[in-house]
Amino acid sequence: MKRKKDIFSVLLVIAVAIAYYYTEKREKHESTITEENDHVRDKSFDYLPSSTTGQIIHHSGYSFSYSEKHEQAEWVAYSLDKKDIIYADFKRPYFIQDPKVKTKSADWRNYKKSGYDKGHLCPAADRKSSKKLFNETFYTSNISPQKHNFNAGVWNRLEQKVRSWSKKYKHLYVITGGVLNHNSKKHIGKEKVTVPNAFYKVILDYKASKVKAIAFLIPHKETSQSLSDFVVSIDQLEKITGIDFFPKLPDALENKLEANNSFKNWSFR
Repeated sequence: MKRKKDIFSVLLVIAVAIAYYYTEKREKHESTITEENDHVRDKSFDYLPSSTTGQIIHHSGYSFSYSEKHEQAEWVAYSLDKKDIIYADFKRPYFIQDPKVKTKSADWRNYKKSGYDKGHLCPAADRKSSKKLFNETFYTSNISPQKHNFNAGVWNRLEQKVRSWSKKYKHLYVITGGVLNHNSKKHIGKEKVTVPNAFYKVILDYKASKVKAIAFLIPHKETSQSLSDFVVSIDQLEKITGIDFFPKLPDALENKLEANNSFKNWSFR
């Protein structure tokens, strides 16, 4: 009798183990399908702006439109999920030229002793989910000359705010760059990298129940002003940059979002 009980106990343990294995396998499979579908949905929504240069390049973690005339991207665009904001103590690599830019991106030596920081457009801190994505942000196509007090000050505050919003709102699309136009008179290095007079950032929350967007235009100088002081309409930004930021949105939605310069739907606390 005891032997039968022992056999029954063994069979019960085996049955439980098998059930656990297949449950885990099914859940993992379902999770993978969900992640893949999310990825497909993200890819199906073309949130990229128009390019005034015709040179749009895609990396794993971001896309950009490169301006050879100004030796930097006119815009860098990427999606930012809550899951992208993690702590990872990656070693910072050296800045290198972007192998995908046919006309060659600016050499990092243009910045040497220039008095300007190599200011990230897609922040390295937004791409810490893998070493590959992190390293991609150190291509010179992803940087622009920034005054140190601007880069470490108001620009850093804005980058941190966007990361906090990605945690709060779960999924955002971010577009950023320097304003490159005839008013940009200053250049650095042998390749004459343009120093923008202002920088912008556009954030779109497309997966929210009520789609919302916000844009910032910040003069390239040190300031202690509140970030909300620099909120502008996307329409205004388009006139200044010559870029159509959301050409693939339905016209009615695009017009509504781009005319708005309110920040009431965005938390600044």
